[in-house]
Amino acid sequence: MNIEFIKNGTTLTVKPEGRLDTATSPELEKRMAPEMEGMTEIIIDMERVEYISSGGLRVLLAAEQEMEDRDGQMKVIHVNEHIMKILDITGFLDIITVE
Repeated sequence: MNIEFIKNGTTLTVKPEGRLDTATSPELEKRMAPEMEGMTEIIIDMERVEYISSGGLRVLLAAEQEMEDRDGQMKVIHVNEHIMKILDITGFLDIITVE
């Protein structure tokens, strides 16, 4: 899985590519953890993500909880229609900020 990390001050933009499923989500979570150190805002750019499973949703939830614990914030941007439906059906639109 290709993942691009862009830091700008205390803002981290994470740009995964491909599928966020049970095979790739552990890698995303593992690689994100050290990048999140010292960050107060996380932006997950889903422009290049074509599919998300429960494993990917778990990574989003864990990042949201981590930011809440730090009094920071997380938002998800550039979500395609298919993933937006999944976020809606699972209730994630009530938990995370999607722009």
